[in-house]
Amino acid sequence: VFNRKTGEPPLINGWIPYLGKALIFRKDAYKFLLDQQKKFGDIFTVHIAGRYITFIMDPFQYVYVIRNSKQLEFHEFANKMASKTFDYPALSKGKFPELKENLHRIYQYLQGKPLDIISDHMMKNLQDIFEWKCSQATDWETEKMYKFCCSVMFEASFVTLYGRVPAADGHKVISEIRDKFIKFDASFPYLAANIPIELLGATKKVRKELIHHFLLQNMTKWLGGSKVVQARQDIFEKYELLGDYDKAAHHFAFLWASVGNTIPATFWAMYYLLRHPEALAAVRDEIDHLLQSTGQKRGPTYNIHLTREQLDNLVYLESALNESLRMCSSSMNIRISQEDFVLKLEGNQEVVLRKGDWIALYPQILHMDPEVYEDPKEYKFDRYIENGKKKTTFYKAGRKLKYFLMPFGSGISMCPGRFLAMNEMKMFLFILLSHFDVELAENKSVRLDNSRMGLGILLPDVDIAFRYKLRS
Repeated sequence: VFNRKTGEPPLINGWIPYLGKALIFRKDAYKFLLDQQKKFGDIFTVHIAGRYITFIMDPFQYVYVIRNSKQLEFHEFANKMASKTFDYPALSKGKFPELKENLHRIYQYLQGKPLDIISDHMMKNLQDIFEWKCSQATDWETEKMYKFCCSVMFEASFVTLYGRVPAADGHKVISEIRDKFIKFDASFPYLAANIPIELLGATKKVRKELIHHFLLQNMTKWLGGSKVVQARQDIFEKYELLGDYDKAAHHFAFLWASVGNTIPATFWAMYYLLRHPEALAAVRDEIDHLLQSTGQKRGPTYNIHLTREQLDNLVYLESALNESLRMCSSSMNIRISQEDFVLKLEGNQEVVLRKGDWIALYPQILHMDPEVYEDPKEYKFDRYIENGKKKTTFYKAGRKLKYFLMPFGSGISMCPGRFLAMNEMKMFLFILLSHFDVELAENKSVRLDNSRMGLGILLPDVDIAFRYKLRS
């Protein structure tokens, strides 16, 4: 290992060269990082699988990393990882000039007015799916919760983004795609860790089949897709060097980005509400109140319509959702140093970085900090409410934090679909709680499965049964 230069943070090496601390990190990154922080302070470098990653643990320093987007780049790393994981050619400037920028521009369809349109479609599709799934539930029906969330959210997202499958067995086609998707998704952490797909059993075959669903001849049959997917298709058409399979792989990657994290996040939001009756009652009360005040009837045969403002004003629903995101998200925010440079931090601190070094923020540490969040391991559904309004001021050591909840990344790496994802999860819970009585059907605790540490929302380690019936 090279010697540290002046100003470089302390280096933590593993006893196995190359692997460094990868194995311990994989097992429980959160505990590992807290241990290092106790020993070495708020800034240290860890050697993980051949990479030198400098962790910045103090949330007051986040802003200095986030705003240095010229020297600290993210997209190149993300593009490399995505092209490997989803099997499309790297977005090289030589071969595909401006493709990256063009694709990025399309995210305007996921905010503002266009977001309202796509959210309206999502609401309608969610209601249709709930009605198809549950309208027979005059008596208690029992299902597994993760499976249920997966089935509803996958289909609603698929139909909203890509359109309906007009075949008589449209639901069946989508559930076949979903089953393959779940198989692929189980291998996602390994692909993200750069493990060759050849070593991952049937994953390669499954990925290929999934990508084939998105070939143009299949997509043109689907009806009523979204503007955002149409705009992506239009852009791909301009690049002759992009093959049909490559375009399809891009569409598949977009699907993964749309549901890979929202499905587990929806599960946790629902699970914590059902585990805490007072939270469930408060959220349901708020929902019923909104329906009453807007003169809308609840029940599967009525179409409920919500404006963005109405969705935004459901403060208990949003707080409960944010609280579950605080507890289940584990995304590592990565930046890569583009040159040798000195990162200047608050309090005259400096970090000397070499070109190619990684910098990482690990917001889960902040989310579980007892100084910021009292009893951080406890679910408090109204944590983000103060005097009946949204609470946005959180403190550490008596100072106000600019960043206190970061499930969607930060700065240039922030998830462009976060507004749609939040809307979608709120609408799922809205329909579920306005139409149905819901309760847990078994008493067991579900824990976080840590195998996706650093990659987004953690999955549950087991599924749990719940039951539902139409509200009287």
